[in-house]
Amino acid sequence: MLLRTDGEERNAWHIAAYWDNVDIMQKIWELAKEILTTEEIENEMLLRTDGEGRNAWHIAAYSCKLDVVWKIWELAKERLTPEEKKNEILLRTDGD
Repeated sequence: MLLRTDGEERNAWHIAAYWDNVDIMQKIWELAKEILTTEEIENEMLLRTDGEGRNAWHIAAYSCKLDVVWKIWELAKERLTPEEKKNEILLRTDGD
């Protein structure tokens, strides 16, 4: 259920980022740490892209959700290598 996606290939993490809900993002993160592997957290939450090639960072930045951008960055620092943060968060482009 945590990793299920909607018709636009967005999961609950993407939706919480879109709606600027840092509290929900934190709850999803806590739940993910309990039931998902490190690889699943990295690939299906932090790095997963939706049907338009956007990750949650893109969605938050595009929607001007500074609190969400900062929250994703803080959580990414816990899990991703410097190279992943650079290439998959900071420098990644969307599908356009």
